[in-house]
Amino acid sequence: MQPYVSANGARIPALGYGTFRLPGPDTLRMVPHALKLGFRHIDTAQIYGNEAEVGAGIEASGVKRADIFLTTKVWVDKYGHDALVASVDESLKKLRTDYVDLLLLHWPAGHALPEPVDALNEVVKAGKVRHIGVSNFNVAQMQEAIRLSAVPLVTNQVEYHPYLDQSPVIKAARAAGLVVTAYYAMADGKVFGDPVLKDIAAAKGRTVAQIVLRWVLQQDLVVLSKTAGEARAAENFAVFDFELSPDEMAAIHALARPDGRLLSPPALAPVWDAA
Repeated sequence: MQPYVSANGARIPALGYGTFRLPGPDTLRMVPHALKLGFRHIDTAQIYGNEAEVGAGIEASGVKRADIFLTTKVWVDKYGHDALVASVDESLKKLRTDYVDLLLLHWPAGHALPEPVDALNEVVKAGKVRHIGVSNFNVAQMQEAIRLSAVPLVTNQVEYHPYLDQSPVIKAARAAGLVVTAYYAMADGKVFGDPVLKDIAAAKGRTVAQIVLRWVLQQDLVVLSKTAGEARAAENFAVFDFELSPDEMAAIHALARPDGRLLSPPALAPVWDAA
């Protein structure tokens, strides 16, 4: 049984199955497989173009909707109040559900926050969304969204892997009762050749991916794993029966470097916090 993380009233499965850059056919195949393995947190987004396949995959899995924590994200061209509300209705239709467990603003993109945050609150009050949050926000933007929202935010989903120190946003999120959700944990594949991670994996009799996922989980964070392979998905889920030592955790933290960030799209990203 996988652990859950509590954040401002939300109970979030700590390990999620992510669908970023997962084509429709792979999504349709892998979502039921992930759910059968034991994953209970599925993450998608409007911009991924696979919400319909996520919804069909959930239906095909035989797992009860009430047992699944489903996250999607509003794209930046839908941050106007009416556009955001309409986009949620469209997402619900594609996802074949009458609610999502978590709805995030996908990138700050330089937008003023009062309007989209107000719309997030509205869809919660309408029963279409259970919890809300943000993604790729820096500390100041996250704190502004928290101040603007009557409904508590529960997460800030950000890039996080061994090469990127995200301690400022993790610390600020914790102080406000939020949890950070880590995406891109494998650093776009860079972790797999890392000698430090390979040594720890060999010592534990585990894969590098399992070591990285465990490293994030032991920080009491939520982490998304993504793969199009059934065997790899099973390996990714098998991370709850071992622990990394304090020395191993520290060795992985020490891999962080100033140029470690991989994703910072010019029109979407904020000015990032310095570690």
